[in-house]
Amino acid sequence: MSGAAQVEIVEVGPRDGFQSIGPLIPTPTKIALIEQLHAAGIRRMETTSFVSASALPQLADAPAIVAAVARMPTLDSQVLVPTARHAERALAAGARHLSAVLSVSERHNMGNVRRTPMESVADYTQMVAMMPADASMRLNLATSFDCPHVGRIDRDAVLALLEPLVAASADVEIALCDTTGHADPAQVRGLFAAAADRFPQVRAWAFHGHDTYGLGAANVLAAWDVGIRIFDAAVAGLGGCPFAPGATGNVATEDLIWMFDHMGVETGIDLQKLVDAARAVAELPGAQVGGRVRQALGARACLAAS
Repeated sequence: MSGAAQVEIVEVGPRDGFQSIGPLIPTPTKIALIEQLHAAGIRRMETTSFVSASALPQLADAPAIVAAVARMPTLDSQVLVPTARHAERALAAGARHLSAVLSVSERHNMGNVRRTPMESVADYTQMVAMMPADASMRLNLATSFDCPHVGRIDRDAVLALLEPLVAASADVEIALCDTTGHADPAQVRGLFAAAADRFPQVRAWAFHGHDTYGLGAANVLAAWDVGIRIFDAAVAGLGGCPFAPGATGNVATEDLIWMFDHMGVETGIDLQKLVDAARAVAELPGAQVGGRVRQALGARACLAAS
């Protein structure tokens, strides 16, 4: 599709999705699913997270995952790190694309990493300083739209927190995250437009959304309308934040690929192979899945077979 508009999909199912599943997923199963997603054309993936094993035992195998994906040279594997200490662990394990996270909401940030947002800003500054020359950073700003404890987040609060974060480094990709899935298209469009206008020096912006109220794809399209071209999504709609009770999964990757394919936007991802991977993910014990395209294509296939 030469000359077509393009979008970059960041598959976050192996991190945001897997962390929400209760029964431990064997490491070889995780690696096999990551390989299946890669075979579908996904070239950027949040594969794991370096966090406390007692808090999220599902991700205790992070070093093994980093070692396995290192054998996939065409995969850009990013790993989530909530603190500088965990960033050190990730770098020591060989990770070279870190994804830092802090929350706009003080209550959410305290619940997540037991520190205030400004304390996390100081911690993030340490992360930026320790980054090797061959490594890159993404910054996830959680609860940019809504907090499970205090409700809707004021736009000015997001912009105010971005000031010291951008001052620490503008050479990062910043994702504004709808952690609870409460955002609406007008709010998404307005915040991204305001952030891009206030901080034109930021290298790139991304959107991370959940589908709690069925607006995941609509919010992605709203961000697209104001120039955002990087979107997080989770295969089969997996996801849910342990520190945001009631939040359901991320917007399903296959739903976004269906939408962008029909808009004539190039994704580089094979929808049928992706749906096959989504069906495998949906069979994981304890997986809570979402999305519509997987089910619609399955129903179409059953109708054709009959």
